[in-house]
Amino acid sequence: MNQFFGNLLLAPTFCFGVTSVVSFSAITGSIPANAESANSSVGIGFAIAQSNLEVSLESDSMAQITSVSQLSDVQPSDWAFQALQSLVERYGIIVGYEDGTFRGDRAMTRYEFAAGLNAALNRINELITSGNRNLVSQEDWETLRKLQTEFATELNALRGRIDTLEVRTQQLEANRFSPTTKLEGEVIFAISDVFGNEVGDRNNTVFQQRARLYFETSFTGKDRLRTRLDFGNFERFDLPTYEGRLAFASNTDGVVELGDLEYRFPIGERLTVFLEANNAGLHDFTNVINPYFRSSGSGAISRFGRRNPIYRIPNANAGLGARLKLSDAVRFDFGYLAGEADNPTSGRGLFNGDYGAIGQLTFNPSDRFALGLTYIHSYASAGEGLDTGTGSTAARLNQLGPQEIERPVVANSYGIQANYRVTDNIAIGGWVGYTAARAIGFGDAQIWNYALTIAFPDLAKEGNLGGIIIGMEPKLTNTSSGLRAIGQFEDPDTSLHIESFYRYQVTDNIAITPGIIWITNPNHNNNNDDFVIGTIRTTFEF
Repeated sequence: MNQFFGNLLLAPTFCFGVTSVVSFSAITGSIPANAESANSSVGIGFAIAQSNLEVSLESDSMAQITSVSQLSDVQPSDWAFQALQSLVERYGIIVGYEDGTFRGDRAMTRYEFAAGLNAALNRINELITSGNRNLVSQEDWETLRKLQTEFATELNALRGRIDTLEVRTQQLEANRFSPTTKLEGEVIFAISDVFGNEVGDRNNTVFQQRARLYFETSFTGKDRLRTRLDFGNFERFDLPTYEGRLAFASNTDGVVELGDLEYRFPIGERLTVFLEANNAGLHDFTNVINPYFRSSGSGAISRFGRRNPIYRIPNANAGLGARLKLSDAVRFDFGYLAGEADNPTSGRGLFNGDYGAIGQLTFNPSDRFALGLTYIHSYASAGEGLDTGTGSTAARLNQLGPQEIERPVVANSYGIQANYRVTDNIAIGGWVGYTAARAIGFGDAQIWNYALTIAFPDLAKEGNLGGIIIGMEPKLTNTSSGLRAIGQFEDPDTSLHIESFYRYQVTDNIAITPGIIWITNPNHNNNNDDFVIGTIRTTFEF
């Protein structure tokens, strides 16, 4: 190496995101007599990993080389060929780009030179430590000493940056929850009240909360195991109907419960498989086409406003499904959930009890428009009915006369959901849901619901969201004579659900959402006085 360091007149050729050959006369005070000669002009190659410095250069990946012949843009006729060859073979401090190039004709900074010099010093120290001191000549040492003096400021700055990065890395490793698992959380505090002639006196202002912890684990980088823990103390308002129920209302009776337990993994490029073990819903298999309002913590303040109620129909929570990508714009999702999949002695198990099966075609021709066509088939045992947690009492079909004559309910439900982002700050969407139900032994019934949604993302500030929802929660619209004979009549009138909210994003992790829900003719009966639910939801995410 003395033939290179001892006659150093040109600055090194770096492979550090950028590469270069530059004049070194400012350092040595001399200029080579013949810059084309490898014997009288010397190129020094240094390498240092880009991740060790907070320097933004190029993103090209580097690769260690064992022979200069691996560099496609370095030829034996090049003036620095012998210098590079010696550095590769003797010191191993040359790297190239992934495409097999060296790119030795680019400019560099003094900091980049210092980075390369630091790498060379480290390598020589390694040789000395390992007992190979003879490989380093006295001339090399003299040249390096001069360079260290000239670049003392840059070397100190470089080492300071490396020390800082090492400290940060140690802190990250010390505070990392797990190498495979990410911990996330959401906490909601809500102050709520209900106002109305009939219900106002029966209800008081409440302060309630819900907390969720998510453990997101990946074993391959493409799969996901989700485990969620829930705690909530929400008590429902005393109302004559399920209409207006808050989206984030959850009551775990003072204990922490296991919520979602799901594992999803891809098979090839087009198929994703889902295994749902607890607290699942048919919506977990597909896209509900309501991007701005579907989250209970940051979307609509009502349960109805989050998605078409038909997704909530089956009294089932464990099973499996898949998403199949038919093209870039079309996807087919399907799934099956059972109500007592884990119980081998009840006579039910995975296939003999309550269940729900879904199939949905989703069309997404652009990032502004999405359309979903949904079919759901469900079976509910006697007394369970079609409880979606929304809509009128009659639409639930779970009180079919006296308990001793209750019958299972089989249903076929159909939904159309759409959303169109008109501009970056306005999106219009909505859905229509229809259920054809049959109470076995009694007769048939029809249930309808619909909604129009208008979203105003980034309203007044990036991250904010304004929302308006107008619709009809599930309504029993028609019953056969057999159902009427046991007192199950259709809802007499129409109730409207009118909702408005504004989410203000205080920080990336804190949002405050005041909102109101107005229910006209509650329980689809104009004999009932309207009521209004007001809430202020504060959401913390971490």
